[in-house]
Amino acid sequence: MLTVPQNPSSGLRRVRQRIAEAARAAGRDPAEITLIGVSKTQPVERVREAHDAGLRDFGENYVQEAVDKIRALEDAGVTWHFIGALQSNKTRAVAEHFHWVHTVDREKIARRLSEQRPFHAGPLQVCLQVRLGDEPSKSGVTAAELPALADAVAGMPRIALRGLMCIPPEEPDPGRQRGWFAELARLSRSLGVRGHALDVLSMGMSGDFELAIAEGATHVRVGTAIFGPRA
Repeated sequence: MLTVPQNPSSGLRRVRQRIAEAARAAGRDPAEITLIGVSKTQPVERVREAHDAGLRDFGENYVQEAVDKIRALEDAGVTWHFIGALQSNKTRAVAEHFHWVHTVDREKIARRLSEQRPFHAGPLQVCLQVRLGDEPSKSGVTAAELPALADAVAGMPRIALRGLMCIPPEEPDPGRQRGWFAELARLSRSLGVRGHALDVLSMGMSGDFELAIAEGATHVRVGTAIFGPRA
């Protein structure tokens, strides 16, 4: 059962311990894994508490809420990851304020991000979101559509294609859940054969990130285990 932390600091300690144990079990270095604190709906004071406890990467789903936090913490050395569904009318704000976007699933969105990325900011780091299961309500490109999208995004000048992201179906069986993460890793390798040098697998959340780490996750997106349940 998930332990609800009393504050972000204690939650962060627990999550880091879980990451370290999962990495060692997989024969990996825990330093290879970036912990993204999912801070959507959390007030800026809670984000600051997590930052003061040593967390430097934060994931946000809602653009305006995130921009307010980014401005409040602009001198704190935070790396901001956009991890929500991205609409065309929100791309400019994301391109201007974030360092990473994990949820690119259409060429149109990628092109707008590239065109709207400020030149002084450096390339925007992006992952392609893949829809692995038969869940039409979820965002993401299908495995069949992925190679063409990767080819298109890789040629855009103001963004850097770094890897793949998924939110797989929830499986009661850990073996089946791990299988979805293995599938994303396989898709990443297949893109490598096409010449895409990907180094990021963004997969795993509070309830399953140990399984994702076992299959090669480089970035895990954890909210509830750090901040507790959202209101």
